[in-house]
Amino acid sequence: MAWELKSDRSIYLQLMEYIQRRIVSGEYQSGDKLPSVRELAADAEVNPNTMQKALAELERGGLIYTNRTSGRFITQDEALIQETKHALAKDQLSDFLEKMKQLGFVNKDIKNILLEAVKELEQ
Repeated sequence: MAWELKSDRSIYLQLMEYIQRRIVSGEYQSGDKLPSVRELAADAEVNPNTMQKALAELERGGLIYTNRTSGRFITQDEALIQETKHALAKDQLSDFLEKMKQLGFVNKDIKNILLEAVKELEQ
């Protein structure tokens, strides 16, 4: 998953979301050690201070924790990971619904489009 940062939103928030997506998708497993701040910052091509801020927020939310001598790790709280996954999904769905309404679709039309898309996925 490549870092795709946009200038329309705060970079540290985008970094947080990206790391959250890696956690909820299983790319970063529960209990895994995260790369260092400098490694993550270099990979994302951002200032290490910005990455540090994103990681501090994730730690405050409980998704990661710091072992003072060994670095940062992914939480082993599977319920928190699932809760985060559902929150991210709801955010994506809200964005989708807002864009569909901007295109002039009403709820019934959106529902039909979604049902068609699910049927196509099942084939």
